[in-house]
Amino acid sequence: MDFFTACVWAAGIAIGIAAFGCGIGQGMGLNGAVQGIARNPESSGKVTVTLLIGLAMIESLCIYALVVALILIYAHPQAAEIIKTVVAH
Repeated sequence: MDFFTACVWAAGIAIGIAAFGCGIGQGMGLNGAVQGIARNPESSGKVTVTLLIGLAMIESLCIYALVVALILIYAHPQAAEIIKTVVAH
């Protein structure tokens, strides 16, 4: 397996794991927020604001994984030559 193929596999696996982890984290956060609002409806404003900030932080981790995956794929030292080869065929 050449280096570029390994980078593509690593990028795909990284995005999959990051999306899975972020989905689990967001689900747990939403669960906690809904339970908190159900127990104390007066605190819904504060809980909602905190929930949205927390979800944004969790989602940023998945975006970081996407950036790293794109760097793995497109920052390859021979990326230009590989793309020319793929387009030529």
